Amino acid sequence: MEEIRIDCEHPTPEEAEMSKYHAQTLFKLNHTMPYTKEYDELVKELFPDMGEGSVVITPLKGVRFNNVKIGRKVVINSDCLMMAARGIEIGDETMIAANTQIIANNHDLDNRWIITCKPVKLGKRVRVGAGATILPGVTIGDNAVIGAGSVVTKDVAPNTIVAGNPAKVIRVIE
Repeated sequence: MEEIRIDCEHPTPEEAEMSKYHAQTLFKLNHTMPYTKEYDELVKELFPDMGEGSVVITPLKGVRFNNVKIGRKVVINSDCLMMAARGIEIGDETMIAANTQIIANNHDLDNRWIITCKPVKLGKRVRVGAGATILPGVTIGDNAVIGAGSVVTKDVAPNTIVAGNPAKVIRVIE
């Protein structure tokens, strides 16, 4: 999986404008009454690639939401942080509990203005427990379960339950 590097100190005019647009749209969304037409329109503005029947519950935090692909019937609960510089893909019928962090970027250790980015992919029917953190470059297979408070640093096979910091296999789902 290819890593990309982004210079945050010298953004292009397009990157700076997109960042401002997302920050302002996110602020509006987080201060709009849920389950209204205005709320639904703001969610679609932030996530242009969102499947039918999916729900995003505020407050929401993060950057570069245009790099997030959300499948059908996905639930993203409150206080989710999405750092999506390299992209986040969420498969159909996945449920993400409150206070979860999905992070597709990190800072370079030598030049902290540079972010290093790898995509994160969650398969279909994944369950992510409250307070879990999923780090750059991780792929989580279909039907996997991530325990609450886990820190996922490596790929998770389909039909597998992981938990802990770092997350380790608890058992395979038959």
